[in-house]
Amino acid sequence: MFRIARLVMTAVVAAGSLFTAPNFSYAGGLFWQEPQPQPVISVCAESRFLNKIIHRFRYQVRHVPGLPDVEIASFLNIHENRFLPLAYRQPIPRLYCGAQAVLTDGTQHDIWYVIEGGMGFASIGDNVEFCVAGFDRWYVYDGRCRVLR
Repeated sequence: MFRIARLVMTAVVAAGSLFTAPNFSYAGGLFWQEPQPQPVISVCAESRFLNKIIHRFRYQVRHVPGLPDVEIASFLNIHENRFLPLAYRQPIPRLYCGAQAVLTDGTQHDIWYVIEGGMGFASIGDNVEFCVAGFDRWYVYDGRCRVLR
């Protein structure tokens, strides 16, 4: 009786492991596990940069006359535009990013920003400069944020 119970239990465990076993491949006489795809998280999507943009946008809206009283609620479609690495003639590495900013009034605006390496306070940390389309009243970044694209 004990052998039958053990045989049934072994069959149940074996059947269950068929559905949960990882994918193994046979290559050159060795078994190896296939790598699982990892989600790619860009530096552009890091919360420290996005939070800095949200804080500075809130300050801008309150202190520039004629702008509506809104805040950034979230970001959509965050992507990298280009990367300028550290070089002899380019001593500051820059990463140019773009996204859609969803504002608290429900509208979506293009947002362009650049992350500058080593340009924080006293050259410690990174700096972020941004432009939200339609909110650059004084054309600091040219029409429609052209400078940061």
